[in-house]
Amino acid sequence: MTEIAAPPPARPHRRARRLLAILAIAGPGLIAANAGNDAGGVLTYASAGAQFAYRTLFLMVLVTIALVCVQEMCARLGAYTGQGLGSLIREQFPVRASVGALVLLFVANAGLTVSEFAGIGASMELLGVSRYVAIPIALVALWALTVLGTYSKGERIALVLSLAFLTYPAAAILAHPNTRVVARDLLTPQFPHSTAFLVLAVALIGTTITPYMQFYVASAVVDKGIGPDGYKAERVDTVNGAILSDVVSVFIIIATAAAIGGSGPLTSARQAAQALVPAVGSAAPTLFGIGLLGASLLAAAVVPLSSSYAIAESVGAPRSVSNSLREAPLFFGLFTLQLVAGAAFALAPGNLVSLAVDMQVVNGLITPVLLVFVLILANRRSVLGTAANGRMFRTVATVCVAAVSVLAFTVVVLKIAGKA
Repeated sequence: MTEIAAPPPARPHRRARRLLAILAIAGPGLIAANAGNDAGGVLTYASAGAQFAYRTLFLMVLVTIALVCVQEMCARLGAYTGQGLGSLIREQFPVRASVGALVLLFVANAGLTVSEFAGIGASMELLGVSRYVAIPIALVALWALTVLGTYSKGERIALVLSLAFLTYPAAAILAHPNTRVVARDLLTPQFPHSTAFLVLAVALIGTTITPYMQFYVASAVVDKGIGPDGYKAERVDTVNGAILSDVVSVFIIIATAAAIGGSGPLTSARQAAQALVPAVGSAAPTLFGIGLLGASLLAAAVVPLSSSYAIAESVGAPRSVSNSLREAPLFFGLFTLQLVAGAAFALAPGNLVSLAVDMQVVNGLITPVLLVFVLILANRRSVLGTAANGRMFRTVATVCVAAVSVLAFTVVVLKIAGKA
């Protein structure tokens, strides 16, 4: 009896193969962009909704465009050069400029670390624990987990806790915001002529286009071995990640504006938690506290690690959490210094929410300088060859960096004049 040959297995559809390829390398862009929704980010977005209702939404659209451009350039630099931003800046710029860039990164990340510990203190106060107990315990735990090489386990726990913030889109919808006003403020500029709005705008830029995100995404692309051949899919990941993270940020603003819009700057984490009441009712303070704690713990380790990586990389020193303290003293020393300084500032008397937002302002003032380095690198054919910025992209990216720089410079002038 003649056997009937089995039909050859069907080949996967070309689109399916492309999708699998994208999913296989998805990560660096998405993780880097969503890292901006940390404690300082959430509190800053909530403060924007509380203070100016929906009027910062159009600004967030512009900031999203800038974030997409910046993150794409950084991911492209990593993929086509096989180097992180720290190495590229050291090689392509004079020593003084390189040192200045790394010092600014260190200062920016130190400020962010302060805001993360402020988030830890604010979240634990919501859960009934004093900041003077919670922050020292968090400091010791984060240091031990990272230096002893078990940080990845703690990272997973913190990541799960921070998923509580996914309730913001539901809260924004259930709060029944004025959709006509939301649409208007999303599509047209609504910029109040006030110094307070300018300062908050810089804070929004600082917490959205965060320098450590740029350094992280370039290094992560290199670490994953993504080269020119795989960059097309990584570009999708990077762009989608930037857009998705800012969509969540917009929902935070809308939910808070619908709940307490026009009440002025946030004065407490409990006030920010009111935005979640439409979604979870009386559990809002607890859920917000858990989410804020997770986001704070996660970023309180990642942020100082990113600047430690960049600085150690620039001088050729060992730079891995898998190294021992003896093997990488500079790397762990810088990490420890930032943790201790961040915890100390957060323990000082004062409003923790205001402290977190103020640190985003500092970050926003530093961001434009570091973005200039990124733009110059991405424009240079000597660095990227044919993958360097084209005329259209160069124009859009330059306008974005220039706009951010002008806004930051304006706030600096106002502060010097005593008007901010």
